[in-house]
Amino acid sequence: MLTTEEVTHIAELARLQLSASEIEKFREQLSTVLDYVDRIGELELTKVIPTYSVLVMPSALRPDDVHESLTREDLLRNASKTEAGLYQVPAILDDG
Repeated sequence: MLTTEEVTHIAELARLQLSASEIEKFREQLSTVLDYVDRIGELELTKVIPTYSVLVMPSALRPDDVHESLTREDLLRNASKTEAGLYQVPAILDDG
């Protein structure tokens, strides 16, 4: 069971201002959650295969096939300004 001081410390870390009744309420709730975590630690899981998801998810990525790319000239054709084969954009930072 968490102490009032521990809950107060957690609230301070989270930048929460809690009343005394809220501290007591959260002390009970957080203690319950931590008790469940302790119970999970007691389970025999050495033979359980780790999974990232319980759902079978097909890959949403396309195959990484090599294709011809656009030429530099094609890529720069619609740019409003270019210089030396590069996009030219307005400066956003002052030197001063």
